[in-house]
Amino acid sequence: MDKKQDFPVCGIEKKCGGCSLQGVAYGEQLRKKQDRIGSLLSSFCAPEPILGMEDPYYYRNKVHHVFARTRSGEILSGCYEADSHRVVNVERCLIEDRKCQEVIATVRKLLKSFRIRIYDEDSGQGLLRHVLMRRGFSTGELMAVLVLSSPIFPGKNNFIKALRTEHPELTTIVFNINDRDTSMVLGERNITVYGPGFIRDRLLGLTFRISPSSFYQVNPVQTEKLYRTAVAFAGLTRKERVIDAYCGTGTIGLCAAAGAKEVIGIELNRGAAADARRNAKENGIQNASFLCGDAGQEMLRMAQAGEKADLVFLDPPRSGSTETFFKSMAALGPSRVVYISCNPDTLKRDLYVLKKYGYKVNKLQPVDLFPFTDHVECVVSMSRIGRNEVCYGVG
Repeated sequence: MDKKQDFPVCGIEKKCGGCSLQGVAYGEQLRKKQDRIGSLLSSFCAPEPILGMEDPYYYRNKVHHVFARTRSGEILSGCYEADSHRVVNVERCLIEDRKCQEVIATVRKLLKSFRIRIYDEDSGQGLLRHVLMRRGFSTGELMAVLVLSSPIFPGKNNFIKALRTEHPELTTIVFNINDRDTSMVLGERNITVYGPGFIRDRLLGLTFRISPSSFYQVNPVQTEKLYRTAVAFAGLTRKERVIDAYCGTGTIGLCAAAGAKEVIGIELNRGAAADARRNAKENGIQNASFLCGDAGQEMLRMAQAGEKADLVFLDPPRSGSTETFFKSMAALGPSRVVYISCNPDTLKRDLYVLKKYGYKVNKLQPVDLFPFTDHVECVVSMSRIGRNEVCYGVG
């Protein structure tokens, strides 16, 4: 697929701004990302060859479209044009799950026949703001979330019936109520109108519940490679006390639990922490517990109580972590750290801080979770200098 004529062309990438590498052969995309990681991080460790996808198309199992109406009355759905609130109409996206796109197209068609008004940001009038789709890659379960400005939906039952007739594969439909003047997609209130209100997916043999607002990696094929690498880098021997910082719904910690003595996940978002506890219970994992709180503060509290940890997983947001976090982490004395990063620039900054606290990089594995974009994830294996100098490989 290295010849330009051998792969499909998007056509709206310049307006959308989501895929900066559309029109670039996939092999060349991987080379660009490998070079970037090498340029940024090779002073710490020579990066391993990037893990790419066999098929880099239609991989996003979470699809979000904003809705708008033109002056002529045409209904649009898609994404905001870069650096604006002008909606780019997306009929087909080369990286979004095709089934999710089909359901959104049906919603767009039904809006006209049911005379549902599109929300207008300027006037604050109208009902439908967004549609969010989520699909379980291994289970096939499919969720539609209609983001509304009000819980009052005229002809709700007939609308849901028509949508399910077109797409019987839908396993749950949720109304999310967002009545605020905000750029946030989801509001705080969910109303389940069909099915259980969540879907499930499987990852490294475990089942995870995915609610409308749950964090779950959008590329399940590459996520398995990412987490398998992280667990292998941990080099667990069933004797370790493990901290999973920024744990979200517990995916990394639960995937590692079989190799650890104990896993403690820490997550600031209360709903995500509750999902993590539920995921542990549903998978029969008894050696994992989850705290709701700031990871740095919780680790400092543990250290002040005389507690220790053998290994810390951390998967922070794009902004990376903080020196306060690393100071608290170092107080717990872990001999090994596995850092999962979605931003090589903040990763570089954080690795310098970790070096100051006595940690060195043993291995660095780039993973391409987002083909056709300039994003790249990295898994970094680190050990405390003077202790456990083993370089753990991927098994």
